This record gives sequence, structure tokens and C-alpha cells, in this order.
Amino acid sequence: MRIAVSGSHRTGKSTLIAELAALLPGYSTVDEPYWLLEDDGHEFSHPPSIEDYEAQLARSIGELEDAGDDVIFDRCPLDLLAYIAVHVDHGSFDIREWLPQVRAALQALDLLVLVPIEDRDRIALADADDDDGGELRATVDEKLRELVCDDPYGFGLPYMEVRGDLGSRAQAVLRELRGIHWRPEGPAL
Repeated sequence: MRIAVSGSHRTGKSTLIAELAALLPGYSTVDEPYWLLEDDGHEFSHPPSIEDYEAQLARSIGELEDAGDDVIFDRCPLDLLAYIAVHVDHGSFDIREWLPQVRAALQALDLLVLVPIEDRDRIALADADDDDGGELRATVDEKLRELVCDDPYGFGLPYMEVRGDLGSRAQAVLRELRGIHWRPEGPAL
């Protein structure tokens, strides 16, 4: 299985990924494109520019193309499309140029796990991360939900939404995986 965990920043994606990796023996994880690019020496603007988001989008597509089976991805191309769509310079981005690559990459996924912003935030915001009062997080959350749930580009990606504490989120994903005829290695779940 190839699973992507998506959501706006500070929703608990990375924590959920770590928990799922612990519960799914033999699965590897792929960090989000931002951190992968930063590790490679990419210097991001603050806030990130459209070019920064395009670089992340290209990296996300590449990671999906290059990874093997039994992988959990932190973010997928839809996350980056959401951030681009709400960026002040979104008019300079032509999604039509990217759609074939995004579509091909998303076809490699078996499941997208959407981690929305909940009424009671589970991840505390540092002052530097909340410069806009959380407005960017909420706008990205809304746009990502539109891209995933309304599927305006017809990607047809299987998805689920998780809520609640970490244990509830992880167990919901495991139930979903069992429902799509997946059998884990290791102890019974």
C-alpha cells in the first residue's frame, strides 16, 4: 500500500505518520517535500514563493514516482496545489501544465488520509507560525478539502478523513486499510 497523509500545517500529520509507521511493520516513510528540499540545500523565501511551492510540487511528484511499495508519504501533490491556489501570486501558476504529472503521480497512491483542522487545534502554534492569525492554515485547509473531496480535476483518489486524538486517527486508518483488503504483517490489529 502507498498512503499519503495530507493537511494544512500544524494538524498532526507527522505525528500520525510516526504512529502509523510504528503500527505497520515494514513500511517506510517519506518526509514532506519542504524538508527534503531543505536537506538538499534549497533556500526558501519566507513566506515561500510560488517558485518554492512549484519546487515542492515537483519533488512530491518525483517521490511518488520513485518510491516502492509500503510507503507512507508526508503530503502529496494536492497539498502543494492547495498552498499554490491560496498564494497571493497564484495567477502566475498554470495548473494545466502540471495536471498530467499530478494525475500520474496520484494514481500511484492507494489512499489519501486527510487530516483537517479541528475545532480544537491539536497542535499548538508557535508565535512565528501564527503571523497571520491562523488564516493561511484555515484557507489551505478549505482549499485542500475542495481538491480532495470535491475532486474538481477528476483525480478519483480514494481518501478518508480522520479526526480525534492520535489513537483514534491511527485506528481509523487501520480500519480503512482492512476494508480495502489489505493484510498487515505482524500481530493482529
